[in-house]
Amino acid sequence: MSLRLGDTAPDFAAVTTEGPIKFHDWVADGWAILFSHPHDFTPVCTTELGYVARLKPEFDRRRVKAIGLSIDPLDSHLGWAADIKETQGHALNFPIIADPERKVANLYGMIHPSHDEVYTVRTVFVIDPKKKVRLMITYPQTTGRNFDEILRVIDSLQLTDAHRVATPVNWKQGEDVIIVPAVSDDEARAKFPRGWRALKPYLRLTPQPR
Repeated sequence: MSLRLGDTAPDFAAVTTEGPIKFHDWVADGWAILFSHPHDFTPVCTTELGYVARLKPEFDRRRVKAIGLSIDPLDSHLGWAADIKETQGHALNFPIIADPERKVANLYGMIHPSHDEVYTVRTVFVIDPKKKVRLMITYPQTTGRNFDEILRVIDSLQLTDAHRVATPVNWKQGEDVIIVPAVSDDEARAKFPRGWRALKPYLRLTPQPR
């Protein structure tokens, strides 16, 4: 199937390195990152999984759960976990889905036949508490993902969900944000008491809401 932003993330039941799950129940009332790996015991994936394990305190602060997926079976995942701990210095602290029949991979469109008919591409899905898909990024198999950027996007999504703002190019936590054009100046005076700088009538920068 072809997922688009705003679609409900498909629910599924799966076996993982932390036991069986039903995906929507596992996400519960928080956020989730679902990311796929072409294969176990591959070098780029090994570095990614170790880094995501290292980022767990950052995910926890944002109420985000991480879950990986590979089309290999569970016993392969468990053997790979030992390599990840040895080479990356961080043990897995989040589940990896075993998907040997490619059911979840196909449900989420992780197999791109023009790229590779057998293995998943490196896709990332960010899913919000309403189970809506809020971000999709697909990388080629040879390029490791930038999980610092994914955290930055989650910060933006959570901020812009809570306030009527958008975040400008290369925005980082604590920097000025944009008041969305749908907010009139009269509304903005009440919502943003610290004021704003109007570079153009449609481009108003204000300090990040607390």
